[in-house]
Amino acid sequence: MSHNPHVHDDFEIEPVEGLPEKPPAGEQILWQGRPDWHALAVDALALKWVAGYFVLLALWRFVSVSDLLPLGRAIGATVPFLMLGAVVCGLLLAVAWVQARATMYTVTDARVVMRIGAALTVTLNLPYTQIGNAMLDLRRGGTGTIALETMGDTRLSYLVCWPHVRPWYIKRTQPALRCIPGAQEVASLLAEAAEARISVPVVSRPAATNALAAE
Repeated sequence: MSHNPHVHDDFEIEPVEGLPEKPPAGEQILWQGRPDWHALAVDALALKWVAGYFVLLALWRFVSVSDLLPLGRAIGATVPFLMLGAVVCGLLLAVAWVQARATMYTVTDARVVMRIGAALTVTLNLPYTQIGNAMLDLRRGGTGTIALETMGDTRLSYLVCWPHVRPWYIKRTQPALRCIPGAQEVASLLAEAAEARISVPVVSRPAATNALAAE
């Protein structure tokens, strides 16, 4: 991944959980949260599809041997597929739990900060001035994903950010707050904070002209 001023290796002790350093004076933390680990397994790690795949394998195995073996042995022939499927699904659940525990999303009145990664931990710092759009994918039960479309020369690695990305947006990676509870409320909070931050006028003091300097 190329060096980016908004991506930080997170090897130091966090002064505030989820943040690589204390917020500047005046910046307020509006919300912090983690993914729902079960929703992350289902949505990001395709748990249901994987489970369904092994069930189909077991059914195929049963049908293929049911004419050749007694019923009891035919059922027994499907057990290894079901056991393997259970192991794989268990591993996916474990990965989702570890990813969720290692993640901390932070929304402030100035930016979105994403501390992500279990093995390689990085922190993404995304000021509202560099976020062009935010898309909410709301799921049953209130969990949802908020994808952030970045502007300018901000480039992020899909593999480094996965699974905290909008799926299949590889060329122009969109970091995402994945599978968070109360996603509708968080999206509204983020939108209000971003609008307030972007609409704040920047007041600068003009440099003195040569004529005034001469006086």
